[in-house]
Amino acid sequence: MNYHQYYPIDVVNGPGTRCTLFVAGCVHQCPGCYNKSTWRLNSGLPFTAAMEDQIINDLNDPRIPRQGLSLSGGDPLHPQNVPFILQLVKRVRAECPGKDIWVWTGYQLAELDAAQMQVVDQINVLIDGKFVQDLKDPMLIWRGSSNQVVHRLR
Repeated sequence: MNYHQYYPIDVVNGPGTRCTLFVAGCVHQCPGCYNKSTWRLNSGLPFTAAMEDQIINDLNDPRIPRQGLSLSGGDPLHPQNVPFILQLVKRVRAECPGKDIWVWTGYQLAELDAAQMQVVDQINVLIDGKFVQDLKDPMLIWRGSSNQVVHRLR
């Protein structure tokens, strides 16, 4: 898996102070997407074990308490990203007690396959659906267009 950006301190992509990772790879390629640079799977930087360790360490850093981890992109649920994302969210669950996990995906919850659902089973919030330019609404919280749904899973 590759990633484009990691923010160890973020107050925009989800509630509270968070760590946010933008992964590479998106099959949806929505017109009007604000993050087109993340569409290609081979773009960005390799997601290494050291980067995964850094996320865990940042989430557990008592000097700057974080509410949780946000995963966006690209698409964290792109089939080629799923094994890496699943490993990461399982580590966050095991090693970062009390931290929530939010995931943004262009897929809809009802169309996810078994591997993608393994990720969903580990997270707190899924924001699903493709960005639709004609339904864009800057007044929406945590989503870009009104067709997207915020699923509070736990």
